Amino acid sequence: MNSFELNKVIGAILATCLITLALNIGAGAIFAPEKPAKPGFNIAVKELGGGAASVAKEPEQPIETLLASASAEKGQATAKQCQACHTFEKGGPNRVGPNLWNVVGRPKASEAGFNYSAAMKAKGGTWTFDELNKFIANPRGYVAGTNMTFAGLARDSQRADVIGFLRSQADSPLPLPKAAANAAPAGGKPAEAPKAAAPAKH
Repeated sequence: MNSFELNKVIGAILATCLITLALNIGAGAIFAPEKPAKPGFNIAVKELGGGAASVAKEPEQPIETLLASASAEKGQATAKQCQACHTFEKGGPNRVGPNLWNVVGRPKASEAGFNYSAAMKAKGGTWTFDELNKFIANPRGYVAGTNMTFAGLARDSQRADVIGFLRSQADSPLPLPKAAANAAPAGGKPAEAPKAAAPAKH
């Protein structure tokens, strides 16, 4: 192959490269995608009517009102989840948590032989119906620093049932608040307290 033919081959290769480059640049200019200002995808979401008002949480009723229709039997069933840490019967032993016999109306951090957290000792006061309601709803939120790891009961009616059960665990149950004593549930009289719970079986 002489130099003239070699030059023709090289020229053809260069011409092909130039044409390919030109086509690539042209195609990029014509079909260039539009880049969004922010990465991601736009998702159309249909707005629900009512705005913030539609998702507003209904106000909780006072514990005094809820106790009027509380079921101590239901509370006893709910309290079974507490038996890993507490006993409820008279003279029952302390576990991870203190024995809860006669807890309604009892001074806080007063169960003999139980080592309470400094936060609970500093809280002071007695376990009234309202105090128990707030504590059972969110133990660590109400007594910051408590050793109790239970997350709490979100439903106010469920807390009232448990408090009704705890009230029954006493030789002389504390009288119901006036609002609960005077009000009767739709079915008639307020629920009677169950008998003292039997010792937890292991």
